[in-house]
Amino acid sequence: GGKDRRSGLILTIPLCLEQTSMDELSVTLDYLLSIPSDKCKARGFTVIVDGRKSQWNVVKTVVLMLQNVVPAEVSLVCVVKPDEFWDKKVTHFCFWKEKDRLGFEVILVSANKLTRYIEPCQLTEDFGGTLTYDHMDWLNKRLVFEKFTKESTSLLDELALINNGSDKGTQQERERSIDLNFLPSVDPETVLQTGHELLSELQQRRFNGSDGGVSWSPMDDELLAQPQVMKLLDSLREQYTRYQEVCRQRSKRTQLEEIQQKVMQVVNWLEGPGSEQLRTQWGIGDSIRASQALQQKHEEIESQHSEWFAVYVELNQQIAALLNAGDEEDLVELKALQQQLSDVCYRQASQLEFRQNLLQAALEFHSVAQDLSQQLDGLLGMLCVDVAPADGASIQQTLKLLEEKLKSVDLGLQGLREKGQSLLDQISNQASWAYGKDVTIENKENVDHIQGVMEDMQLRKQRCEDMVDVRRLKMLQMVQLFKCEEDAAQAVEWLSELLDALLKTHIRLGDDAQETKVLLEKHRKFVDVAQSTYDYGRQLLQATVVLCQSLRCTSRSSGDTLPRLNRVWKQFTVTSEERVHRLETAVAFHSSAEKILQECPEQPEDLNEMEQFDEIEAVGKSLLDRLTVPVVYPDGSEQYFGSPSDMASAAEHIREKMKLVSLKKQQLRQPEATTPES
Repeated sequence: GGKDRRSGLILTIPLCLEQTSMDELSVTLDYLLSIPSDKCKARGFTVIVDGRKSQWNVVKTVVLMLQNVVPAEVSLVCVVKPDEFWDKKVTHFCFWKEKDRLGFEVILVSANKLTRYIEPCQLTEDFGGTLTYDHMDWLNKRLVFEKFTKESTSLLDELALINNGSDKGTQQERERSIDLNFLPSVDPETVLQTGHELLSELQQRRFNGSDGGVSWSPMDDELLAQPQVMKLLDSLREQYTRYQEVCRQRSKRTQLEEIQQKVMQVVNWLEGPGSEQLRTQWGIGDSIRASQALQQKHEEIESQHSEWFAVYVELNQQIAALLNAGDEEDLVELKALQQQLSDVCYRQASQLEFRQNLLQAALEFHSVAQDLSQQLDGLLGMLCVDVAPADGASIQQTLKLLEEKLKSVDLGLQGLREKGQSLLDQISNQASWAYGKDVTIENKENVDHIQGVMEDMQLRKQRCEDMVDVRRLKMLQMVQLFKCEEDAAQAVEWLSELLDALLKTHIRLGDDAQETKVLLEKHRKFVDVAQSTYDYGRQLLQATVVLCQSLRCTSRSSGDTLPRLNRVWKQFTVTSEERVHRLETAVAFHSSAEKILQECPEQPEDLNEMEQFDEIEAVGKSLLDRLTVPVVYPDGSEQYFGSPSDMASAAEHIREKMKLVSLKKQQLRQPEATTPES
């Protein structure tokens, strides 16, 4: 690392006691002389041959060998002799005489006098100089440099081959070149790191001694090949940058090809097996169970499509990422792939959704149809059962239930029509693109089925409506029948009450003729009321007979209502006639008695007037007798007017008036008895 006074490099050759191999020494010298640059070599070398530990013959051989190895570059050879000089006869060879033949000057010098030719600062401690030098450290750094140079040179060749191959014209040539040399033999990052570390050491121009002590910076840029390292690093960085771009392009191309391959897989499956699955599924089923089975099958198809849709989502994200970071040349291709993939997936998804909606609408239609059918069956079952209610209220309740069921059927049929029309609209909107073929034939079968179900339900509902109309009329007639029967029974009750009132409250016969006539007139009105009640009952029973004939049934109550009505009416008639007879007798009695008591003279004019008294008494007795006699009905039963006390009170009034008549009669007879005596 030292320099002579001409700035030439100093080459030190230490010789040892052991046998020195000239071949190895020659190779070593060749290597060492290859390190400096041509400019440095032009300044010449000063060679120090350290022969202090060697034989003269070896020294001479080395010096002569320098003639063959570096004759032009060597300017001075300093042979350091030992303290005990070699034998003169041995050293009789004069190097200075051989200067012209050798091409350089050779001098023999002691180590302590070497500074005459070379500055002490350029000599190591071995020769009494101050130049610090660690051969092992230099050797290690040199090995690093050699390794870096070798690896970087090889790597540059490989990267150049790869990069140049990527610039070829055709795609096949480019791919084939990249495939053959795609991976370098060494890691470029590692080589670059080694070079940077080496360059850092060179730029510092120092090496640490073996003992870690004094720093040493003996070599200039030319010896340490700093420019060579920098040049290699620059070339490596350039080629490595190109290589990274090649790798990026290759990775991008590979990724693009993988995406394209996956896109085509998705597209081919959706347009192939996926579409074929949908082509075979066109029916809507003829029942809830059939529609549910088709829905289950469709869910299986959707499950298979979901796997491909998941791939579509992943591919779409990858394509979007490439579009955001992609080159202009890839944008068109990526957008075309994305558009193709989106179109196919959206079209297939639309078909799946349309099919799902269609099956859901079909299921709802069949559900409504089944509910309506069950309602119609229930209504028909209710209409087929003969009506045998116990009273009019139950008939009204049944009629109300019947109307509610019919209304529910109307609402169900309306809902069925709405669902059916919605389903027909969806089917009519099903174009040929939906399944990739003409679906007119399949749609016609579905449309015929839907229309057939709605028409069948309409006919069933119409039949039920007709039967409901008949049942409603019949039930209304039955309500009227029960009403007539109830009213007829009520008429019987009313008539019975009138009869009971007649017997228990219509007892008085009046205290005079006028009062008796008033009672008689009231009785006739009372009888008119009873007659109206009886006639009303008869009319109701006649209406009951007509309704029973219309309903073709036998009333359970009218059978004994008519006999009861007739029996009560006959009893009322007999009682009323008895009451009229008693009142008329009372009117005759009171009228005759009042006439006798008010108008009869004190002296009877003839015998007829006396007979009137007898008639009055006879009428009075007959009336009294009639009050004690019960009313005898046609069935042989008997009934008295009022209570015994009531009859006694009425009889008492008659007796009092008979006493007055009798007293009047006696008064009239007394004058007749006294006249002959006078």
